[in-house]
Amino acid sequence: MKKDPKVALEVTKIFKLIKEISPGKAVELRVPPYGAIQCGEGAIHRRGTPPNQVEMSADILIHLAINPGSWSGLIGQGQFRATGLASDLSRLFIQVSAKYQAGI
Repeated sequence: MKKDPKVALEVTKIFKLIKEISPGKAVELRVPPYGAIQCGEGAIHRRGTPPNQVEMSADILIHLAINPGSWSGLIGQGQFRATGLASDLSRLFIQVSAKYQAGI
């Protein structure tokens, strides 16, 4: 899968906001093929498959940065995957959205 440079830039911006708002290593957020980050306070993951992981497309990541209230609907429709007790990032995306839309 080829990376779109414009999409890559937006994913990088959103990843940066997520890390600023929710530092830590409790959840791994994957957006293939653009990258992955660890975020969230809690147990630190070091090796193997993380117990708390979220995987989504870049389109869904950008959509959630604009419309964070759509988390439940999108996950319910199978638009992305979230596993583990700490994988619900819906509150985080509300904060991300405020900064993303403000251009911060």
